[in-house]
Amino acid sequence: MATIDSFKAPKLTNKNTASEEIIDEDEVLIEADSLPTSTLEKDAGMQVDQGEEGSSADKPEFKALKAKQMTSTSNQARKIPIPPHRLSPLKKSWLQIYSPLVEHLKLQVRYNTKSKAVEIRMSKQTEETGALQKGADFVRAFALGFEVEDAIALLRLDDLYIDTFEIKDVKTLHGDHLSRAIGRIAGKDGKTKFTIENASKTRIVLADTKIHILGSFQNIRIARDALVSLVLGSPPGKVYATLRTISARMKERF
Repeated sequence: MATIDSFKAPKLTNKNTASEEIIDEDEVLIEADSLPTSTLEKDAGMQVDQGEEGSSADKPEFKALKAKQMTSTSNQARKIPIPPHRLSPLKKSWLQIYSPLVEHLKLQVRYNTKSKAVEIRMSKQTEETGALQKGADFVRAFALGFEVEDAIALLRLDDLYIDTFEIKDVKTLHGDHLSRAIGRIAGKDGKTKFTIENASKTRIVLADTKIHILGSFQNIRIARDALVSLVLGSPPGKVYATLRTISARMKERF
């Protein structure tokens, strides 16, 4: 026989209250006072030991490396090819090129007659890490056509660079148009080139259709803009006027 209680609806329970009851049953709080003193001392001792072991670990000590040891073995020598038209100037000014490389940078230098190139390599006495790169840039600047007095500035100053571009990169010219563009850059007796050099504090070399500029980054940009405007056909007088304003601004800054 079914009783009356069996026909009653089941009780509805709230989910939040049920979860709280479950959490309350699962949570077990252990106070520090209830733990025995022996376990606390063991945990504290373990933490102290770990800190002492990490701090007292022996660190490796290495000696300071020399410049030759800091560079890789494959980059200890550089070979700079010398074009045929620069061989005779190289022979005349060999002592001026050889002296700063050997005396100041402590490099080993020789001229290979078979490959027609200047070979530079580091020695045991080399102290500066960038000596090999500076020496290679110095010889390369001379090979491009710069004078020794101008190229040696690459050894003394760190913010000097060489920028090279061709006339055809600015504008495609052929025949007489190309020769007239080169004439506009050089000027009568080299007047235009000297004016650009003095105004922008750079050195310019005209090698056929190639133009090499030696100077700082900002000065190279000023000289290149003037040369590009001459190639594009602007008259020298207009270029001189822009150079005067730029040089005046440069003097105000410094």
